[in-house]
Amino acid sequence: MLIIKCAACRNKLWKYDKIGPGEVLRCHKDRIQKMFNHEIRGHKIHCPCGREIGIDKGSCYKMIAKSFTYRGSKRNS
Repeated sequence: MLIIKCAACRNKLWKYDKIGPGEVLRCHKDRIQKMFNHEIRGHKIHCPCGREIGIDKGSCYKMIAKSFTYRGSKRNS
């Protein structure tokens, strides 16, 4: 389980169940366990500090590299 945070202000955004060893390129909405703070403006996801974190693509959020950080462990199966 990963905790996704804003890279600018370190504010927690959501808790995400990552499957596989790869990078976090997109977050599937059905794997988000808990939402903390975020704002949706049109099709873009923003941190409350104003930084753009990702783009809403329907079933997932396409993440913007270097706009977020994460901590935790990834699931291998």
